Amino acid sequence: MLLALGQVWTYFRQGGPIMWPLLICSILGLIFVIERAISYYRIKGEASEIFSAVREALLAGDLRRAIEITESYTHPVAATLKAGLLRYGRSTEEIERAMEVVALHEVSRLERNLWILATVANIAPLFGFLGTVTGMIGSFEALAEVGLGNPKAVAAGIAEALITTAAGLMIALPVQYAFNHFTNRVNHYTLGMETSAAVLLETFSEARTDEEPQQQKRAI
Repeated sequence: MLLALGQVWTYFRQGGPIMWPLLICSILGLIFVIERAISYYRIKGEASEIFSAVREALLAGDLRRAIEITESYTHPVAATLKAGLLRYGRSTEEIERAMEVVALHEVSRLERNLWILATVANIAPLFGFLGTVTGMIGSFEALAEVGLGNPKAVAAGIAEALITTAAGLMIALPVQYAFNHFTNRVNHYTLGMETSAAVLLETFSEARTDEEPQQQKRAI
């Protein structure tokens, strides 16, 4: 373990000053990958499962039970459905507007800090390429001073160029994968919110249709 850490430190020193911003990129990437993974892990339930339970309660005429079901989940679909359920009986436009506001808030919460991962994935290779340029400049300067008689002076700049390039790519690849994975999850949740909101309005219509015959019987 100590030998491995010593080797990493050796590479870090050979990579030159560009390794410091690369280290910051790696730390930021790790922190926010973990933060986003924990955030999405806490989202429980499936959109179809939540909506099926809500629909069943609505068609049974139990609005309170439907609201309680949404409150038992931490899913963005549940939050969106709850906004519509709380406005049951009002105009379709008002219900749609309420669910849209909540959905936008949920999407913003889901996308929080993803821009940091995108930034790290984009600039880490650029820092690596910058290290490549500075390393090659150092090699040519050494070559101009000592000529070909001292290959070690030239090798130091080449090592800096290769190490920074490799470090930048090693940071960017997993962070880019994590960003793409999280973005796909956000898209999945967004689709679930849009679909559930649309079907909820249809369920409201069905529930009202079922209530009308009962009201007519009571009137008779």
